[in-house]
Amino acid sequence: MEKRGGFGSRFGLLAAAVGSAVGLGNIWRFPYITGKYGGGAFLFIYLIVVIFIGLPLMLNEFVIGREGKKDAIGSFKELAPGKPWYLSGVLGVMAAFFILSYYSVVAGWTLEYVFSSVTNSFAGKSSDQITNMFTSFISHPIKPIIFQVLFMVITASVVATGVEKGIERVAKIMVPLLLLLIIVLDIRALMLPGSMEGIKFLFKPDFSKIDATVVLGALGHAFYSLSLGMGIMITYGSYIGEEENLGKSALQISILDTVIALLAGVAIFPAVFAYNVDPTSGAGLVFITLPNVFNKMPGGYLFSILFFLLLALAALTSTISLLEVVVAFLVDSYQFKRKNATILSFVAITVVGIFASLSQGPLSHLSFFGNNFFDFLDAMTANYFLTIAALISVVFVGWFMSRDKVENQLTNSGTEKAGYMNIYYFAIKYIVPIGIIFVFLFQMGLFGTLE
Repeated sequence: MEKRGGFGSRFGLLAAAVGSAVGLGNIWRFPYITGKYGGGAFLFIYLIVVIFIGLPLMLNEFVIGREGKKDAIGSFKELAPGKPWYLSGVLGVMAAFFILSYYSVVAGWTLEYVFSSVTNSFAGKSSDQITNMFTSFISHPIKPIIFQVLFMVITASVVATGVEKGIERVAKIMVPLLLLLIIVLDIRALMLPGSMEGIKFLFKPDFSKIDATVVLGALGHAFYSLSLGMGIMITYGSYIGEEENLGKSALQISILDTVIALLAGVAIFPAVFAYNVDPTSGAGLVFITLPNVFNKMPGGYLFSILFFLLLALAALTSTISLLEVVVAFLVDSYQFKRKNATILSFVAITVVGIFASLSQGPLSHLSFFGNNFFDFLDAMTANYFLTIAALISVVFVGWFMSRDKVENQLTNSGTEKAGYMNIYYFAIKYIVPIGIIFVFLFQMGLFGTLE
C-alpha cells in the first residue's frame, strides 16, 4: 500500500480547498443566480447562509476527515465500524463521480471559448449569431467531446502526481493567478461608463425581493459553491496535518471563496449594466451574453481572453478536487496505486461525461425522468446526493460522534482555543439539519421550484 499523502503547508491546504470551492460555481453560476434572484437581496441572504450553515458544515466535514484519516467512505467506517453512517460517504463519492462527468463537459466549453477568444471568433457577430455559435458547439457530436477529454487529461495528470506534489503544487500557482486575473477584470469593468449601476445592483439590497425562493436559492447555492456534500472537504480534511487549526482553516476558506464570488460579480455586473444587458439572463450570462459585451467594450478582445482563461482555471481547480475524491476512495479502500486509480477513474468518468455531452445534441431525445442525461445528472446529484450526504454527516457528528473526539479536533488536543464550540454544536445539531431539510423539500417541489 502506498504511503498516504498530505498537504505540506497551510497555504497549500488553503489554495487547494479554495480552488475546489471557487470553480465554475463562483465565476459562472454565482453571477447568474445572483442576477436571477434580485442582486443585493440574494447576496445578503447568501452571506447569512454561508456563516450559519456553510461554515459549520465545512468544519463538520474537516472533523470527519481528519479524525478518520481516510477517504470520504473510509473515514466514516473508521469512526463508526459496522454502522451505516458511511452511506454519507458513498453518496459523496457518487456525487463527485457524477458531478465531474457533466462538469467536465462545461469545463471543456471554457477551453473552446478561450480558443474562440484568442482567434477573435466573436468579432463582428450579432447577438443571435453568438447564441447560434454556442448552441451549435454544445450540440455538435464531436467538438465538445474533444475539449472535454482534453480537460480530463489535464485534470488526471495533476491528480496522478499526488497530493503535495500534484494538487497542492498546482493550486499554489493557479489560485493566486485566478485572483490576479479577476482583479484585472474588476478594474476594467469599474472603468466603464455606467458601471456603478451594476455595483448598486450587486451590493444594494432591495429587501422587498426577499422571499422563500430567494432564501432557499441561497441555501442551495451554498452547497454548490463551497463544495459541500461531495466528499471533497472530508477527503481534504484527511490530508490536513494535526498542527493545523481546523476552525481557522474553514473560516479562511469560506471567506476567500465568498470574496472571489463577489469579485466575479464585480467583474460581470458593471459591464452588463454599462451595455444595457439584462442581468437576469440566466445560465447563458457567461457563454452568450458576455461575448456580446466584450464585442462592444474597448479592449474587449484582450479581456475576453482573460475572462475565459479565468473561467477555465476556475473549472480546473474544481475538477482536480472532484477527481481526487474518487481516486482517494480507490487508494484507501481498495489499495490501488494512485496512478492506476487515476486512470480507472479518468476512463469511467470520461465515458459517462461523453454521454452527458451527447445529450446536448445527438442523444437529446433520450429522456430520464423528464430530463436529458446531462440535466438528469445535475438534478440527481444536487437534489438528492449532496443534501442527503450532508444531512447524514451533520447528524453523525452532532448526535453520534463522541464530543471528546470533536473537541480534540477543534482544539488540536487542547493546544488551541475553540471559543466557538457551543455555537458550532448548536448549529450542527439544529440549524444546519433544518436548513438542509428545507432545501431538500424545496428541491423535491413541495414548496415550488428553484428554477
